[in-house]
Amino acid sequence: MRILRAADYRVMPWKNGGGTTTEIAVSPDGAGLDEFDWRVSMARVEGSGPFSSFACIDRTLSVLEGEGIVLDVADRPAVRLTPTSAPFSFPADLPTSASLIAGPITDLNVMTRRGRTLHSVERLAISQPVDIATRAGSTLILCQKGEAFFPEAGSIRLGPLDTLLIGPDAPIMKVEPARDTTLFVVRITAAA
Repeated sequence: MRILRAADYRVMPWKNGGGTTTEIAVSPDGAGLDEFDWRVSMARVEGSGPFSSFACIDRTLSVLEGEGIVLDVADRPAVRLTPTSAPFSFPADLPTSASLIAGPITDLNVMTRRGRTLHSVERLAISQPVDIATRAGSTLILCQKGEAFFPEAGSIRLGPLDTLLIGPDAPIMKVEPARDTTLFVVRITAAA
């Protein structure tokens, strides 16, 4: 189990050079864009335009801040993502472009290498204690807003944009919000 503080995240350029990404976690540690098995990051999107293409990668996008974004993925119907919409999954190697709804956004990107790893992303708005089930593999709990307290894990407290990275050793994590809190739970498993 590791606490990942927002102040310590690594900032790096987008693959297409159009902006920057804040890397929360990557596996294996230190892996580059063409080598990771999985990667969780945030990006500030300042303008409309094409997304970077990642061969053999599956991706899930969620809006953390801002009004939202409209995604056009290949020949599929356009998808409107806002801070309250469900996370949206799509193949990262399909041509994808985005249009901002009303100004810049910050998004959460979860990417896994097809054939090696799988992932799911869940948004939880909590005001009472909850138990979060993890999976064999890795689970990341990102505190989007509010504060999250983990009393059974050494009294860990997460502030906004801090993350708890959990291995397969903790099947259930009790979370207590300090006030109304929104969490993103990312579960990553090995592909069958």
